[in-house]
Amino acid sequence: MSAHDEPVYGLLTPEATLHRYADQLATRFTGVFTRETIDRYVFESYTALARTAKVTTHLPVLTERFASERLTALAQAKGAIQDDTCEILFVCVHNAGRSQMAAALMAHHGGDLVHVRSAGSQPTASIDDAVVEAMAEVGIDLGGEFPKPLTDDVVRAADVVVTMGCGDACPVYPGKRYLDWQVRDPAGLSAGEVRAIRGDIEARVRTLLAELHPAVAPQ
Repeated sequence: MSAHDEPVYGLLTPEATLHRYADQLATRFTGVFTRETIDRYVFESYTALARTAKVTTHLPVLTERFASERLTALAQAKGAIQDDTCEILFVCVHNAGRSQMAAALMAHHGGDLVHVRSAGSQPTASIDDAVVEAMAEVGIDLGGEFPKPLTDDVVRAADVVVTMGCGDACPVYPGKRYLDWQVRDPAGLSAGEVRAIRGDIEARVRTLLAELHPAVAPQ
């Protein structure tokens, strides 16, 4: 087995941890999903994240978060979880810049009015450092976030899907609102250019939030 293959197929080391997370999720989703479904989601989520991971030390913890989010989305799509909060999904190519900024800004300004997810059609290993720094400048910490692959379950759970430069990678389902924002990719740009992109996204986020909740006026 090559070093390149190890992160994807080397499940033996974290296997006990993943089974423990599956136990916790099985308790949380009792009566919603079978144990087989939960095990499949946990191990599939680990493999999906491992494809781009440069360091696998914290991968099981990230897997638990990712699997939990996917299972919650699936439960929402199936109607097993009832929630009137507007679900918004932001999608870009790498989930390392634009979609992360948009999700963080929407969560910041929308508060309890919205529930936000983000994903990438071709996620990278980590969020762009310049993006993390630009968001920190406005008091938003992306340190705990990580790029996630786009999955069918999070699309099905969304009320609004906002794409940014990922083409037709996002599946289209009836009854959802789809928006395509032409936003510049911040990868490799200067701090000033990334700040400008942040401002562009924030203006779009405020406008969308005001459309979804007219009582919230954009500033």
